[in-house]
Amino acid sequence: RKDDRKVLNGIFYILRTGAPWRDLPERYGPRTTVYNRYVRWGRRGVWRAIFEGLAQECEDSLIFIDASIVKAHRAAAGSKRGNWQKVLAAHEAVAQVRFTRL
Repeated sequence: RKDDRKVLNGIFYILRTGAPWRDLPERYGPRTTVYNRYVRWGRRGVWRAIFEGLAQECEDSLIFIDASIVKAHRAAAGSKRGNWQKVLAAHEAVAQVRFTRL
């Protein structure tokens, strides 16, 4: 059985880098083992329990959503001029959310 810490670090590596599972470095163990534990822990609710536990430990002022706004080309919105009111309203809605469950 592979060490849970190595497997967890392998999962974090994939999530952090966005690399495909096949590119997982060998130091984390066999990629099938790391992937299977990731899926198994997800089905068992381990990830949800971790996130909920972390959320309970945080002060409300520390919980936030990371959001980025990318200006699209005018033609992308289908209008002759950009409608910034819609963009600002969407940003404001995101900014008001304090916590979301993954």
